[in-house]
Amino acid sequence: MITVELAKEEDFKRIAEIEKECFHNPWSEEELLLSYFSDCIFITAKNEGEIGAYCGAQISDGAYITNVATAKDFRGKGFAKAVLSELIRVCQNRGLPFVTLEVRVGNIAAISLYESLGFENLGRRPNFYTCPR
Repeated sequence: MITVELAKEEDFKRIAEIEKECFHNPWSEEELLLSYFSDCIFITAKNEGEIGAYCGAQISDGAYITNVATAKDFRGKGFAKAVLSELIRVCQNRGLPFVTLEVRVGNIAAISLYESLGFENLGRRPNFYTCPR
């Protein structure tokens, strides 16, 4: 069973491990914590207490999703959808007018997930992604 909740400081060691597993240029635990203590919120999805996925968003005039990641052993089981759904719910409850993100054009699985949650393609940012380009 998946449980979702706002991340706590003690969750960031595991969040950093997932970040490292999923990205070519991962945020460090220190960078994640700095965001957590400034203007970002993070949501975790757990199974039996183990974090399997997380997402983070910078909060200002809206919510700008900065990170979405699912550990390999938890993929395809609804963890990413759970954290994103909760993030959207939290943002709506805070009265934020929008939630936005960027995704690689070739990341079809992520695009499908985002579209299933109501995200729309509003344009492309050429050369936004590096490593790999």
